[in-house]
Amino acid sequence: MDEVIQVTQWLSSITPRKKAKLFFFTTHADAPSPMVGSNDVDTHEETQLPLATTVALHNFKNIDEFLKKKVNTFSCYNVIENEITKTDYEYLRFYSACKYLDVVPPFLGLEKISAIQNKFEMTDEERDYRLLLDSADLALEKVCDSLKPAGVSQMWTALRKDRNLIRGVKTIDIIGFFVDPNPTGIKECLFFFIVRFLQKADKINRVNTSRLERLIAQCDESSSCEEGKTIDFIIDSLRFYPTELYPFGFCLIMCVIEGRDGAMQEIEKTMEISRHLGMITHTEKNPTKETIELVKKELMKPKCQFYSSFTCWFMSHGDSNSMVLADGETIEREWFLTSFPDISTFQLKPKVFFMVSCRGANKFSLKGDEFEGQSATCDYYDIGSALIRNRMLDITDSVRDISYVQPMMDTLVAYSTILDHLSGRANTHGSIYVDRACVLIGENISRGRSLTEILEHLSQDLHEILQETMDEDRIVYKQACHYDSFFRKTLKLPYTRHPKEDVHSAPQ
Repeated sequence: MDEVIQVTQWLSSITPRKKAKLFFFTTHADAPSPMVGSNDVDTHEETQLPLATTVALHNFKNIDEFLKKKVNTFSCYNVIENEITKTDYEYLRFYSACKYLDVVPPFLGLEKISAIQNKFEMTDEERDYRLLLDSADLALEKVCDSLKPAGVSQMWTALRKDRNLIRGVKTIDIIGFFVDPNPTGIKECLFFFIVRFLQKADKINRVNTSRLERLIAQCDESSSCEEGKTIDFIIDSLRFYPTELYPFGFCLIMCVIEGRDGAMQEIEKTMEISRHLGMITHTEKNPTKETIELVKKELMKPKCQFYSSFTCWFMSHGDSNSMVLADGETIEREWFLTSFPDISTFQLKPKVFFMVSCRGANKFSLKGDEFEGQSATCDYYDIGSALIRNRMLDITDSVRDISYVQPMMDTLVAYSTILDHLSGRANTHGSIYVDRACVLIGENISRGRSLTEILEHLSQDLHEILQETMDEDRIVYKQACHYDSFFRKTLKLPYTRHPKEDVHSAPQ
């Protein structure tokens, strides 16, 4: 069959709503640029003009033409072996969006998908199409689905009132002031236009969504929300880090085994809990400085930009300022923590560090006959830092900026003990901090809990456990854990334990 006819039949089989969503996912706002093979096309016009004309004319002709152009580009595309191009990214995004929406063209060259994944050096686990979807776009899709056409129309009216923001934007004028969003697919096109416009204007990104939240807050709840949804519910959904679908993120486990009883148990527990969370995991036993540098280079590879979060478990001996590596060398804890968050592939994404080591030799010891002969092995918690949300004072948009971000933002560091104190362990099971953390995380999957809620529970649980030193003094003591948070959103655990079966995205 002629390819033109195939493309036409494929487009005619897609509903208007799915066309709008496919266009939205394909015109991903954070696509890498500049890239090999990229040109000077005005991406503002490319991503917004088809949406604007579709809303204005109630006609999907321009979106159809855009999708046809994509398909034709991909059908003629020859995968270059040694360079990752802009088209490689676009091809993967387009395929994953089609797969997600169940509209994969029967004529799409899946062998090219595999060839591109090979260029990205993707493992079998990383070839799952869900990894390639942008979690922030998926979260915005859910917001759109929660709103009625009237709600999106009210957002549009509120946006049009911000004259400083819309002045001189041609696509805004194409749509006009009053919009009928009721025809099928028009609501989606208008909502996605608003989102992409705010992103291109540097008013929102995957972390900073307050400008979009303010538009939604101006909607009338009785007419704007789908059944079972409320304005508060929709806005709250934007205040979580977007970690939709599988995988939940990338997990790096670094564990010094030498001279640490129970270290292998620590590795097994952290690997098991990361699998339950639906994370793709890499383990480094007995890390050295060279190992750490090599891992950092791996995390800078282009494929890592597809991950929605990063978690690191680092387990070793240590003191107040440093951690001991497998070869006896030490590294400064502060250097380790500040070097990883600065990796560009994980910017604007939650980064969690579990630092499991002693930070000194002090002990919160317990004295008295009632404590003799009682012990376990664990940690104690300092309820130190609390996130205080910006109360949205009357601060104008002109003095707000989301373009420049301090590297430690969106990072949380969880310590197994407080400064200058021991981090206890059991002879056979390793760190009890690791043990209790894995137990509590595992118990709270599917319960809608946030990571910080679990860490607070861990603080309480851990501080109840009596420990005993292994020296001749046999001192009974308690241990305290704590965390430092630079989070700007809430990180929730996934609602499901992601199975490992449905992982392959394309034939090998």
